[in-house]
Amino acid sequence: MENANNNDYIVIKAKENGVQVIGLTRGHDTKFHHTEKLDKGEVLIAQFTDHTSAMKIRGKAEVQTKHGAIESDS
Repeated sequence: MENANNNDYIVIKAKENGVQVIGLTRGHDTKFHHTEKLDKGEVLIAQFTDHTSAMKIRGKAEVQTKHGAIESDS
């Protein structure tokens, strides 16, 4: 198991109501394992872990990572 201090975090700020953040699992078959719904102005701080390999974001949001910031278009 990885040390939690080595895992990456991202910050997601909703730019509209109903932004969805979907966590995807690691392993042979990638599956959805967690979903959060954010309203405009809400912020979620999420972490990549041994169980979470990717995140899918639906809706207008600003995403900040150690690599920089990006805004989703829809």
